[in-house]
Amino acid sequence: MFLRCTQRKKDGKEHRYWSIVENRRCAGGKIVQRPVLYLGEVNDSQREGWCRVIEAFDEDRGQQRALALFAWDRKLPDHAADYGVQVRLKEFELHRARQWGACWLGCELYERLGLDEFWAKRLPDSREGTCWRHILQTLVCYQLIDPGSEWRLHRQWFEQSAMGDLLGEDYSLVEKNALYRSLDKLLVHKSALFDHLSARWKDLFGAKFDVLLYDLTSTYFESDPPFPEGDKRQFGYSRDKRPDCVQVVIALVVTPEGFPLAYEVLAGNTSDKTTLKDFLKKIEDQYGKAQRIWVMDRGIPTEEVLQEMRSSDPPVYYLVGTPKARLKKFEADLLGQPWENVREGVDVKLQSQEGELYVFAQSRDRIAKERSMRVRELRGLLQRLKALQIMKLSSKNLLLKLGEAKARYRAAWRLFDFDLPEAKSQDKAASFGFGLNRKCGYALDST
Repeated sequence: MFLRCTQRKKDGKEHRYWSIVENRRCAGGKIVQRPVLYLGEVNDSQREGWCRVIEAFDEDRGQQRALALFAWDRKLPDHAADYGVQVRLKEFELHRARQWGACWLGCELYERLGLDEFWAKRLPDSREGTCWRHILQTLVCYQLIDPGSEWRLHRQWFEQSAMGDLLGEDYSLVEKNALYRSLDKLLVHKSALFDHLSARWKDLFGAKFDVLLYDLTSTYFESDPPFPEGDKRQFGYSRDKRPDCVQVVIALVVTPEGFPLAYEVLAGNTSDKTTLKDFLKKIEDQYGKAQRIWVMDRGIPTEEVLQEMRSSDPPVYYLVGTPKARLKKFEADLLGQPWENVREGVDVKLQSQEGELYVFAQSRDRIAKERSMRVRELRGLLQRLKALQIMKLSSKNLLLKLGEAKARYRAAWRLFDFDLPEAKSQDKAASFGFGLNRKCGYALDST
């Protein structure tokens, strides 16, 4: 056990981070370093103190020695005088129990999907003896059982699980560099993997791929450009409300049961409208032509792509949100039609025009949910306004706090009428009044 230092440069200054590390001897004589405790950034005096604590294990020899345990009611053997310890065996307690059942089930599911045989042909062991197949299986089971980072798997989770025993591996399997390197070896087999999984899903679950859900999301990085040419980290529309950070866009196609069929990682400045055409071709090339129904948000397809979907052979059907501007054309016709019940709690109105079928739907559960959300926001704003009324604030500070409340409860703010003071900073006790605007058609229930 020893101290290990990692140096990093941040804002032009060099920082040193320390951790306590132990050497673990694995199969084949290989030694892997395992972090035991992360100390963070410590100064020289703190480092010396930690060295003394670590060296206190064996001050005479300056090295670690394995201790032998003997029952407390028996005499300590002479040969164990220097390293023997007497213990009360009946008072032993179980600690750091390893998780077995979930790991076994994860391995069983992995084999039922045929992933062990699939990767056996594509991930041979390295010349150094690294078993990439078992590393991948450990990563898959880890994300299924207790999702987290590769660093957490390396430092904590593997020791608390039975994956090593189930795979016949030791701690060298989760050496942190190997965990990250294994992911790079999977990308070239992406298409073959989706073909294999779709076939197994058909056999095991009777999965059908005639209805596909398509959507996009993004994830951001707190890193500073410039980046190498062709890097996908770019500034773009941020769904995470972080326009100050670069991001990538992730496009995903799944079935209604949640089985993924395809995904792509796109540049962060990719427009949603430019992605659908490529995915239509990708699914058609990989799974063949079929009468599929695509379900997506209204901001994804363009009118040009929709026309191509209608005119293709066989035609590709779609269910997409109608632009709000176009809804005004059908408002009068839809209001005069009766509701048709399609299932309990869901009613629809249908309008056919220009070769398109428009579906106007309402769900009682959704109405109840939105009403509950609206009432909750109204209550939150009401409580905040009452709290501001009893505060002694200048008119300037009062208006600032009212602005914060408006930003937080934007939907509920428009339901109130306000009598606000003028912005005079010299006022020491400004006041305001408010009341619910009944013309909006909403009421506070049981407030």
